[in-house]
Amino acid sequence: MSYEFQRHADTFLRYRGRLEEFPDFQFELDGGVRGRTLPLRWDGTLEDLPRGIDGAFERAFGGAGGNVLCAVNVTVPPELRRSGLSRKALEHMRDVARDHGLDCLLAPVMPTWKERYPLAPIERYMHWRRDDGVLLDPWLRTHERLGARILKAEPHSIWTTGTVAEWEEWTEMAFPDSGEYVIPGGQATLAIDRERDVGRYAEPNVWMIHDI
Repeated sequence: MSYEFQRHADTFLRYRGRLEEFPDFQFELDGGVRGRTLPLRWDGTLEDLPRGIDGAFERAFGGAGGNVLCAVNVTVPPELRRSGLSRKALEHMRDVARDHGLDCLLAPVMPTWKERYPLAPIERYMHWRRDDGVLLDPWLRTHERLGARILKAEPHSIWTTGTVAEWEEWTEMAFPDSGEYVIPGGQATLAIDRERDVGRYAEPNVWMIHDI
């Protein structure tokens, strides 16, 4: 499910429409499942990982070329969800990386269920497991079942900035005072500063790596 504030993310507004500058790395599978990826440069160290999805876009469009493929998103039509198509999209991303001679597939994974636990630090959430030993989060679990490994958490992957009035419109909430707020669909809290008339929100991600 998507939320209105996600359509106003800073990086989305800046790079909207530019993924088609990398046509070989965008695809659509049967059933309307779409995958979006970007080639970027990474030296293989944790320290050199981009600052989440925002950083991945900045690096990919910075003109330095790429040695790895970075997943941006997988979109599955609502009526086809829970049918295993997201897994097929990830497998296709690995094929794309392999076909272009890239070293690996990096995935800044946005956890599916993190919005249920907005107050839990992503550094802890990403390690939560069910009683049977598999990862609690379904999207993290899908990546792990395909052989991906967790590299690190990025608590500030996608920034969204707006006025207080804009955030009230996007969330259909009132923010009468400055402070931290839990918002519908938020994976973390929204910071409202009424004196400066600004609200800032950062979604986290978990960096995972798929060998190819």
